[in-house]
Amino acid sequence: MPHTLRHCRRGAMLPLIAFLLPVLVIFLGFAVDLAYMQNARLELRATTDAAARAAATTLSRTDSVGKAKRAAKRIARRNRVAGLGLELRDSDIEFGRSEPDRKGRYHFTPGAEPLNAVRVTGDRTAGSPTGSVALFFSNLYGGKSFEPTFVSTASFLSVDVCLVLDRSGSMRGQKLRDLQDAVEVFLQELESTNAVEQVALASYSSSAKTELGLTTDYSEVRKKVDKFNASGMTAIGEGLRHGIKAAIGPGHRVTAEPMIILMTDGLHNTGIGPMSYADDAAEEGIKVYTVTFGAGADKKLMRDVASATGGRYMHADNREELIAVFRELAAQASQITN
Repeated sequence: MPHTLRHCRRGAMLPLIAFLLPVLVIFLGFAVDLAYMQNARLELRATTDAAARAAATTLSRTDSVGKAKRAAKRIARRNRVAGLGLELRDSDIEFGRSEPDRKGRYHFTPGAEPLNAVRVTGDRTAGSPTGSVALFFSNLYGGKSFEPTFVSTASFLSVDVCLVLDRSGSMRGQKLRDLQDAVEVFLQELESTNAVEQVALASYSSSAKTELGLTTDYSEVRKKVDKFNASGMTAIGEGLRHGIKAAIGPGHRVTAEPMIILMTDGLHNTGIGPMSYADDAAEEGIKVYTVTFGAGADKKLMRDVASATGGRYMHADNREELIAVFRELAAQASQITN
């Protein structure tokens, strides 16, 4: 090929390169900003989720809207979105109630009581306290600043639960030790969750008594249960009566659902029957979850008590099954979800 022709072709490429180079720079800048925008979205989502969960956890523990707001703001400020801590306004934090529909999806209603949910709006718009997200190369392609918004709702099932436990004569020996092991697993499961649940304790044999009022000090519950001695008859009704008083007694939180776990291994044989008190529990909005242990328990009676209060009946034949039942009941009592 003649030298002159090759020289002309090289010369013709220079204007094309000069034309394409700015285009390539614009595309490169757009790609960098696009990745930056996606990262900012992810950071905003994580921060808003964390703020909502912090507020819901604080509300479930303290019953204080003010403390819940401060918790949300504190967590948001500690997390960076596009290099800056997220600042939340009071109006960005809403309190209300989340209820599941028939398909199990939760729907938030602002202001509905009793409160069990917090909705947080995290935004980096021009009108927000933190402002919009400045992009690196927006001037190259005529873009504007980035204004992401994310909404997160955290709801909780906060429960004040009273354990009503059978210490009648039929629980003597291995059965009582199995119950103590199951209660220990129940308390460990509560301790492993984000929710802070209060636990009260009542027991019954020929008569009943409230062993401990609502508390978050589970070590006290352990001490009481470990000292149980099994003797006497089986006054299930009296046990339930004490459980009702404890579940809605001193320390009961207005945002907490009252719950009773009523356990027996035998037949009700003294005092007023538990069905009379089941009606009282239902009137107070207390769900009674009943547990029978072993072949000698009155399954029908305990099933009826649970049904009358909107609770659930469960049965265990042995130690392993009893532990599994109490583990499942702990999961029922401790739920915080985004």
